[in-house]
Amino acid sequence: MAQRVRELRAAGKAVLSLLLGEPDFPVPLPLQEAAIEAIREGHAPYPPVAGLLSLREAIAEYYHRTYGLPYTPSQVVVSNGSKQAIFNALLTLIEPYDEVILPAPYWVSYLPLVQLAEGRPIIVPTTVASHYKLTPEALSEALSPRTRALILCTPSNPTGSAYSLAELQALAEVLQRYPQVWIISDEIYELIRYEDRHVSPAQLPELYDRTLITNGFSKAFAMPGWRLGYLIAPRPLAEAATKVQGQTTAGANIIAQKAALAGLKSNLSLLLSPMIQAFKERRDYIFAYLSEYLPETKPYLPQGAFYFFLEVADFLGKKTPTGQTVLDADALGDYLLEQGVAVVPGTGFGSNKHVRISYAVALAEIQAGLPRLVEALRALA
Repeated sequence: MAQRVRELRAAGKAVLSLLLGEPDFPVPLPLQEAAIEAIREGHAPYPPVAGLLSLREAIAEYYHRTYGLPYTPSQVVVSNGSKQAIFNALLTLIEPYDEVILPAPYWVSYLPLVQLAEGRPIIVPTTVASHYKLTPEALSEALSPRTRALILCTPSNPTGSAYSLAELQALAEVLQRYPQVWIISDEIYELIRYEDRHVSPAQLPELYDRTLITNGFSKAFAMPGWRLGYLIAPRPLAEAATKVQGQTTAGANIIAQKAALAGLKSNLSLLLSPMIQAFKERRDYIFAYLSEYLPETKPYLPQGAFYFFLEVADFLGKKTPTGQTVLDADALGDYLLEQGVAVVPGTGFGSNKHVRISYAVALAEIQAGLPRLVEALRALA
C-alpha cells in the first residue's frame, strides 16, 4: 500500500497517507552525534554476535532501573531489529508442530515467523469490548499440551491497547496450569504510553522465569531504518539465540549500537516527551473526530503506540459510486486509496473487517485525511 501511495503521488495524485508505523520525527540529536562520532573513529570491526557489552549492560540496567527486573548483560542479545529478536526467540523455543498462541489482531509478521519456525499458529480472536486484549477465558480455551509459547504485544500494533497489571495477573493464573508455555512479550512500544506506565509480564514473579522480552529502538528513538532491536531471556535461551543469530546475520550494525547506547544514557523523559506529547495530541483529536463522525467504526482510546484499529463491518457489502461491491477490508482499502486516503487493511493483522490508521503523521495530514475518509465511506450505498 505504501508503494502504491508513492506511485500515485509520483503520478501527480494527491493522496493523504495514514499508513506507516514509523515516527515522523528525526533521530534525537544525541543519537545522531554518537553515530557520527562512531563513524569518525574510523575503525569498524565486526561487533560481538550478541551485541556490544556496553549496550547490553545499558539495556539490562534500563530494565532493572525502570521495571525492577534483575537482568544481566549475559541475558541480552542485540539484533538487527526487533523482528529478528522475535524470530530468534521462536527458533530457540519451538520444535516443529509446537503450538504458538497469537491473539488477533496481531502484528503482521507474527504469523509468518511462527510458520517459518515450523510452529503451528493458534489464532485467538479478541473483540473491541476488551479493547482487543486477550481474556483469561479465551486463553484457557486455546491452551493445550502442545502449546509452547504465547506472543503478547503491549502496547499493541495494530490496536494501541496495553495490558494492565491486573489483566496480566489474570492471564498468569491461567498460565500457571501450563508450565511448559513461554511468554514472548513484544514491548517495542513500551516507551510510547500516554496515561499509565508500561507493565511487562516479566514483572509478575510467577512469569519472570518464563518470559522472553523483545524490544528495540525503532519507535521511541525514531530510528526504524537503523535496524536495531534486542531480546532479553533466561541465560540458556539467550545463549541459544546468540548461536542462531551467529549463523544468520551475526552482530548488528555497530554504529547504530553506539547511537542507541547514547540514547539509553540520556534523560529519556526529556528526550522523548515532545514526541509523546505530539502523539497524544493527535490521538485525542482522532478519537474525538471519529466518535462524532464515524461512530460505526467503534473508536476507542488507545493507551500506547500510534494506531487506531477501526471496525468497518458496517461499510462492507455496500457499493462504490461506480457500482463495485466492497466485500472486505482489502477492497475497502483499494476504494479509499482511489478516493485519496490511504489506510492499512486489517487482513494482514488477522481481520478482514477492520482497517488500521496511524497517527505517526503530521496533525495537518490527519486533519485533512479524516474528512476525506468520512466522505468516502459516506459515499458508499
